[in-house]
Amino acid sequence: MPSTDPPRVPAAIAAATPKPGAVRVAEGEHLRSVTLPGLTLSVRARPGAREGLPPALYVHGLGGSSQNWSALMPLLEDVVDGEAVDLPGFGDSPPPDDGDYSVTGHARAIIRHLDAQGRGPIHLFGNSLGGAVATRVAAVRPDLVRTLTLVSPALPELRVQRTALPTGLLAVPGVAPLFTRLTKEWTPEQRVRGVMALCYGDPNRVTPEGFRAAVEEMERRLRLPYFWDAMARSARGVVNAYTLGGQHGLWRQAERVLAPTQLIYGGRDLLVSYRMAARAARAFRDSRLLTLPDAGHVAMMEYPLTVATAFRELLADTEALDKRREGAASAEGAASDAPGTDDRTTLGS
Repeated sequence: MPSTDPPRVPAAIAAATPKPGAVRVAEGEHLRSVTLPGLTLSVRARPGAREGLPPALYVHGLGGSSQNWSALMPLLEDVVDGEAVDLPGFGDSPPPDDGDYSVTGHARAIIRHLDAQGRGPIHLFGNSLGGAVATRVAAVRPDLVRTLTLVSPALPELRVQRTALPTGLLAVPGVAPLFTRLTKEWTPEQRVRGVMALCYGDPNRVTPEGFRAAVEEMERRLRLPYFWDAMARSARGVVNAYTLGGQHGLWRQAERVLAPTQLIYGGRDLLVSYRMAARAARAFRDSRLLTLPDAGHVAMMEYPLTVATAFRELLADTEALDKRREGAASAEGAASDAPGTDDRTTLGS
């Protein structure tokens, strides 16, 4: 039976296509391209304020890019050495050669990047789709993740909100091309206002400069030949991940996460239900929950200072626990080396 998927743009062709415009880079950030077998990732780096800070990696959501973290990253540059990645097919990263936009495919890209760079264990952040990806990474490669911070993670819901249904419909074969035709007269400004109404608890929090930057980025993305293909296939990847059961199910993998986890949910989120916060808090074994009643789907963009404060508390508590464990291990080692404490002395032999 012939596939009803839209034709995939090979990475080689996409890479050869002239860039439709420069990607915005904030002061203090720089972009670099990381080439891996079958995969090229654009990485936005904000180096730590001093040498030796622990590494952090930020993973954006569906339709987003590494720019989604530009408000948060400078607030944490004194405690982490930060990088934000453009997932394959998003931001400035071309499509993967194998066309795999599943949650597992995106997670594999993150793992391959971390292994190649030798940056683990990291403080891993994820929003929406990126939250699902980060959950999978933390579950299957606990050695790579020191802490996990999830902002409105896209974990399976039995009763999806009505406001999230249009996004889910992108997963249906043929819908993305149809939507493209139906909205061809929409201006980039109209598209951005629609996205912000969907993602922000209060779109009025967006500054005029932020709105202009979003419009520029929308104009750039719409000229990419693979934009809608990446959106549709990634949306399909989320839906497929929702249907997986057993050890590959996202909730089962959430239960396997060992890293201390900060969960952040918005009360006005139209894409990930606020009611999922309690279930997530139960699923992640070492978790803490921050709920923001006025936030929408992208709290790190709406309330970056609050999100930064929550991570700082997670980091401080994790480091304090590490020191206590190191102290206990040192004391135990010293006790075992002390005269008269070996097995023969204890047993009187």
